[in-house]
Amino acid sequence: MTVAGRLPNQATFGVVLAVEQQGLDDDQCARSWASSGVMHLTGPASGPPSVSPAGIVRPLRGLAGALASATSRLGSEVRVDPLALASQRAAFTGFGRNGSRSPGGFAQMVWARDGWVTLNLPRPSDTEALPALVGAAVPAGAWGEIEGRIAGMAVTEVVERGSQLGLAVAGVGATGAPQQPWSVRSDGPGRRRGRAPVVVDLTSLWAGPVAGGLLAEAGCRVLKVESSSRPDGARRGPAGFFELLNGRKEHLSLDLPEPVAVNELRQLIARADLVLEASRPRVMHQWDICADQVVEAGTAWVSITGHGRQGPSRNRIAFGDDAAVSGGLVVSGDPPLFVGDAIADPIAGLAAASVAADLLAQGRAAQVDVSLASASAWVRAHAGAPIHRPVVRTGSGWAVELSDGPVPVHPPAVPDGLTTPPKANS
Repeated sequence: MTVAGRLPNQATFGVVLAVEQQGLDDDQCARSWASSGVMHLTGPASGPPSVSPAGIVRPLRGLAGALASATSRLGSEVRVDPLALASQRAAFTGFGRNGSRSPGGFAQMVWARDGWVTLNLPRPSDTEALPALVGAAVPAGAWGEIEGRIAGMAVTEVVERGSQLGLAVAGVGATGAPQQPWSVRSDGPGRRRGRAPVVVDLTSLWAGPVAGGLLAEAGCRVLKVESSSRPDGARRGPAGFFELLNGRKEHLSLDLPEPVAVNELRQLIARADLVLEASRPRVMHQWDICADQVVEAGTAWVSITGHGRQGPSRNRIAFGDDAAVSGGLVVSGDPPLFVGDAIADPIAGLAAASVAADLLAQGRAAQVDVSLASASAWVRAHAGAPIHRPVVRTGSGWAVELSDGPVPVHPPAVPDGLTTPPKANS
């Protein structure tokens, strides 16, 4: 097996080159940012939305350009507005900006002894683990006391102990920026494609389904496989959002982890051109499914993980809000503020779709890892310095003052023809 650190030049350098070729000045970035719906989600809950992260328009458009290029070589070019993609969930849920708490309400910035961390607590068991995190028998709901105890702990201690407890916790900017928003672990022989590529989509929630949906739009036959006992958690959310992500796919429910169902899954993977998955590495190992062997047999494998498939953080839990914070995607301040809604998810989904489409277009088998935290760090590294423009009230909304006049800040919008969400806050 050949261990590779990069895709061929066309794919490796295409994304970075696309960022450099954007040539967008700060006013152009701010205009797109204000129109996207993401700015509406970014900033203090009771104050103006923040324009400072608008530079992420550049790398996100670079990723969208890479997707368009790769899918055009597959036969059906997919053009996507990456900022609209990043605001889609909030369009259905009605989320608004929440300052140092995430728009969804589960992640919170907390001061530790030597810096800021974010705790993401979407499950009841997460809140129940807080006394163990702070090492004291305090009521799980006594947030003030918990914050006080975290303030006496170092960031590394909070992250290490929280990770051991299965919590999604991260230090602000803890993840360094990679050269590309993915890493390539190994190569296989690949195979020539004589039909529409077949993709087995084992992912759930947001990042992976975004990638699978974009590949389906590009003409791939995408099989969304769910466990009958643990279906995609996104089914519990807005039906329109689930349909947006998964409506173009074929759906298959298997009685995982029963042996007969696992054997059927292995057969599906063996016949596929590419596998998309987003589980922690040990899950596949329990089913005796080895990504290296799948790649050696000629099927590409794209993993979407929180903090990577390799290294000491490979089994850490992560969700879109805390992973973005780990990658440094925050509005700087005391406390830092969240950028958008779980923005690491659509970033990683777009990156995974781009690299997956490139592999399929080449007929190449490789094992690729897209980390939510690393992809966010890559976007942050290519965003440039914070952008400063006045943000002013305009009636019931806000506008960014640019050199040629004010640009309204738009709330997230549901795509035409889908379910209308509840009204978001202003």
